[in-house]
Amino acid sequence: MAAQRTYGGISAQQRRAQRRTALLDAALEIIGTDGLAKLTVAGLCARAGLNERYYYESFDSREAVLAALVDGIAEELAGTIVAALHAAPQDPHAKAHAAVTAGIHLLTDDPRKAHVALIAGMATPELRARVNQTVRAFARMVAAEGIDFYGIADPPDPAIDFRATYLVGGLVQTLTAWLQNDLPLTRDELIEHTVDVFVLLGEDLARKLS
Repeated sequence: MAAQRTYGGISAQQRRAQRRTALLDAALEIIGTDGLAKLTVAGLCARAGLNERYYYESFDSREAVLAALVDGIAEELAGTIVAALHAAPQDPHAKAHAAVTAGIHLLTDDPRKAHVALIAGMATPELRARVNQTVRAFARMVAAEGIDFYGIADPPDPAIDFRATYLVGGLVQTLTAWLQNDLPLTRDELIEHTVDVFVLLGEDLARKLS
């Protein structure tokens, strides 16, 4: 079939994936530098250097582009945090510091990612619901890491889920405020304060459940 032909050693599926990646890279640049209002099909395709028909082979709306961006950033963030956790010493402060530093650095070393994930991602009810699902997923990850680190026996106490949700949700709101210059802290200070809260709530709960 023509759709399966290979040109220059690259299959049709690979070329489609490359075009999708180019569109997402262009969307990240547009939203991160010019704002969500500037994200149009024509502008996106012009930035990616692609014909508009290639846009519609991957996306059916601007919200679909944003959803794909949010999902991609969340996946990258999760991988970065897990890698940092597993490389850190077996100490609660070291673990928390490694994870928080890795996450905040990923989002703020490239501020476009933070803008998409934390600000543009709240643009519509559908996107807000997707971001909320992502927050819940990260809360479950925090809870699972805490259960494993402290050796908490099953079934886990509901307080673990509560604190994990509180921590992740609070960090999202705090980081959003910091990005909007509403918190007069350096990035290092933001990281240290966040680590203190994570360790405080984690150690306190571990003592209560021991």
